[in-house]
Amino acid sequence: MIVVSRLWAVVGIAAAQLRHDRTRTVLAVVGVTLAVLSTVLLAGTGIGVVETGQEKFSDAGRDLWISGGAVQFAPGQVGGVQNSIYGAHNLSAELRGRDSVGTVGPLLFQTVYVSTNGEEFETLAAMGIPSSNGVAISRGQGFQGDGHYAGGSYDGPMTYEILIDERTAQLLDVGVGDTIHVGGTVASARANEFEVVGISGTGSQFLGTPTVTMPLSELQEITGKTGTDPATIVTLTLEDGADPERVAQQLEAEYPSLTIRTNQEQFQATLERQAVVLAGGASLIVLAVLAGLALTLNVLLSMVYQQLREYAALQSLGSSGTTLTGVVLCQSIFVGGVGCLVGLGLAVPAARGLDFVATELTGFENVIRLTPRVFLLGVGVAVLMSLLSGVLAGWRLMRLDAIRVLREH
Repeated sequence: MIVVSRLWAVVGIAAAQLRHDRTRTVLAVVGVTLAVLSTVLLAGTGIGVVETGQEKFSDAGRDLWISGGAVQFAPGQVGGVQNSIYGAHNLSAELRGRDSVGTVGPLLFQTVYVSTNGEEFETLAAMGIPSSNGVAISRGQGFQGDGHYAGGSYDGPMTYEILIDERTAQLLDVGVGDTIHVGGTVASARANEFEVVGISGTGSQFLGTPTVTMPLSELQEITGKTGTDPATIVTLTLEDGADPERVAQQLEAEYPSLTIRTNQEQFQATLERQAVVLAGGASLIVLAVLAGLALTLNVLLSMVYQQLREYAALQSLGSSGTTLTGVVLCQSIFVGGVGCLVGLGLAVPAARGLDFVATELTGFENVIRLTPRVFLLGVGVAVLMSLLSGVLAGWRLMRLDAIRVLREH
């Protein structure tokens, strides 16, 4: 009974001090809330970036990725990209003839000028594909095919049909059935008018930017690339039962100048190319945790420091150091607990808001992933710092000179 009574007394004193200066208590809670919120959001962003990348590769439905080396930007060239695979149509036909290969998709990425009136132009990314089969179309339909290639003569009829993503539609204020000018140069764009036949986000998922998608040979035509028949990358889907790693080894032996990667290897290669960005993201997560810990500790210790006079008065009235330490721990646990709950509660709407902004800017959804381990990290920051600040403050109070403090205050 004595122990219970003493505990109730400690809790009562702590509650009274928290109520005495509500502004100070609220500010302490806000400090912990910000620490927990920043930790959760930054950690969720770091995890979300990696998981989003993995999902995009999985959703692409490809088994092998073939490239000819690093893709280089060439600002002085029409199209702005120097590709490393040439003779893309012939290479695709050879790969298509293998028993283990199901579908082959050469992809060409370029930059093009786009306009609705032939006067004011936007520079956008463009993706060229042989056909719209396998492309996700949310509205409208796909284009007819790649007949303009005509066996390499590039004199077949052009479809003048194009797909755009939602952001391009909003940027240009166009929709299915409208026409836009597209070309590798302003003169070429004025001379080539394409009809928007569908809305598709597939191109922007590859490039992370507003994108137009058209038949491969037609993109080569309007960017002056028909002489080399280039592609940025060639993707393969394999027949059921085919082993991607074994097929990759066979293709590497036959095409030593090309780089063949499985889905997982391509994802890892992409991560390696973004090593600086990922290192920066990891650093942000570490800094968020450290900053959250430091902020929480500083807030709670500051709150105790501002109450030194009250603690000195309690000590002079006969309260033991153990009692004062208990009071401090109760305050720290209360402030840390409330701040943690508020921070975790705000994390969900804050993550949705940031996701909306990220979607508008990059086209990628669910970039911030608030997984259970992320919430546990936020809880850990609050709990660890509440206990640590309570212990440190209690140790300080055990050495408190009550008479000196009361004289100074």
